Amino acid sequence: MASGRKMAVWAAVIAILATVVTLVMVGVRKARPVTLKGAVLSDDPDPQKQQPIGDVEITGSNGQAISKARSDDNGFYSLTLPKELRIRQSVKLSFRHPDYEPLDLNEFVGNKLYVVHMVPLPRPVKTDSKQPATMISNIRVRYSVKTTGEANVGSAVKTFEVPNKGNVPCRSEPPCSPDGKWKAAVGETTLDAGEGDEFRNARVSCIAGPCPFTKIEYQNLSNGGRSMNVAARNWSDTATFLIEAEVVRPMVSDIVRESYPVIFGPSLNFSLPGSAEGLSILAEVNGEAIVFPLGPNLFLSWATCHVRVDKDLSRTYRCDLKAGYRFK
Repeated sequence: MASGRKMAVWAAVIAILATVVTLVMVGVRKARPVTLKGAVLSDDPDPQKQQPIGDVEITGSNGQAISKARSDDNGFYSLTLPKELRIRQSVKLSFRHPDYEPLDLNEFVGNKLYVVHMVPLPRPVKTDSKQPATMISNIRVRYSVKTTGEANVGSAVKTFEVPNKGNVPCRSEPPCSPDGKWKAAVGETTLDAGEGDEFRNARVSCIAGPCPFTKIEYQNLSNGGRSMNVAARNWSDTATFLIEAEVVRPMVSDIVRESYPVIFGPSLNFSLPGSAEGLSILAEVNGEAIVFPLGPNLFLSWATCHVRVDKDLSRTYRCDLKAGYRFK
């Protein structure tokens, strides 16, 4: 009987603990704010023309409390809802941008991505029939990247000796032969390529004397490849070593490259590597070829441009035509 009562008591304790843990978890979940994540795209039946929309004002509301956020250049937004709003509750989402029709949605707070599409407003057109839209055509992107080359300016040759007398026991007085049996000598020398030059394909070899009883200790390049340090061990009679290497001069130059952007509707898209410099856009404006340098402010007289920097430092550009311009 006593054991039965103990089991009943333990069962009651476990049930109470489970209830407490559940209440604590519910309290934690209630205290944690809910964040909606999504993207804003332009509305178009062609997925290739569903461009991300930046600087969209997003509002989340339950009729009383309000939260706000803005989309970035990728159209991404993260909206932290008022504390009163929880999972499975209703929320009104509003999206506003001066170039798009207002969008209001009634959603339920849930575990999903909130991707929405906004309808573009009609683009302003010139009312003066004598001034038709300016045509932008034959567009290319020009930029430069630095590249490192090298010119062969000669070769370097040097010999050095490591004097020694063979058949002398080492008696644990270093330097010794690798097996510790014979007295050895270690010789060192340095070779300099000269100001602005570097060594390539360096090699060291024994060319005279008892070469089978020698060993190259090390050959290191330092000072960016300008200096070469060599050491050799000899445990027989005097040996002679030869150092040879090509000498090159590194040269940094700019290579100009061109690429063609991709055009979807009124948007022009292209990407550049992180090392790209001196970005310009070449285009024909009503048939006249013009070079448009795209400086740090990304200014173009006929388009509004945005840039996104990716994790690998590559840059993705999108330029939207201004009113009065058309792609040909």
